[in-house]
Amino acid sequence: MSNPLAARAVLIDLAGVLHTGDQALPGAVAALERLRASGRALRFLTNTTRTPSAVLVRRLQAMGFALAPDELQTAALAARSLVRARGLKPLWLVHPDIADEIGPSAAEPDAVVLGDMGPHFTYDGLNRAFRLLMRGLPLLAMARNRYFMEADGLSLDMGAFVAGLEYSTGVTAEITGKPSTAFFAAALAELGVGAADAVLVGDDLVDDIGGAQAAGIRGVLVRTGKFRPGDDAHPDIRPAAVVDDFAAAVNALLG
Repeated sequence: MSNPLAARAVLIDLAGVLHTGDQALPGAVAALERLRASGRALRFLTNTTRTPSAVLVRRLQAMGFALAPDELQTAALAARSLVRARGLKPLWLVHPDIADEIGPSAAEPDAVVLGDMGPHFTYDGLNRAFRLLMRGLPLLAMARNRYFMEADGLSLDMGAFVAGLEYSTGVTAEITGKPSTAFFAAALAELGVGAADAVLVGDDLVDDIGGAQAAGIRGVLVRTGKFRPGDDAHPDIRPAAVVDDFAAAVNALLG
């Protein structure tokens, strides 16, 4: 009997799937080695927008994960690519750690791009964005995640700030990371596979699984990271499989 999760390519979320903070989740390093040895094409997808991609790769490698920089696709770099492709000159509201990777804000912005500023969110910064949006400028957001898992528990993510600006201005943000269909399509295009030949492994029911399914990609939900009881019984988003962790996901993929 054929494996319903058979795929040529596997898209893998990072935080909450492979690691929490600077600690690899149990069994994840060995599971990734087994998956890579199977010959499947891999792409690592993340909505993390506080850490430069090169730093993120080094951290993952320090945890024991074998991955190359060109296998990583981030929401921040997707935003930068979109801005350049459209010739925009934005106000960048981003965490200081990624400022060099993203580039400087324009003196006279024609768009607002929002990332996860963490503790650097300020009223003044958000109010400047509000005033620009009220003048008719477009809003791009790297993600709209509700929360994420840190070593000491769940933490508020940037989705609250995206929703706040949308509410106050009536502007709808264009999302550059997950669950944007374009974000998933870019990964598939680089891997040279179609959606039917790919599977995503993630811990976020809406942005990982729901986003992947909207792009025609099967999603495997893991019960780690931001997974909450009830996610596996959601009335609208039904994962192709729900497993305990990444090691179990790899077992199912290779089965």
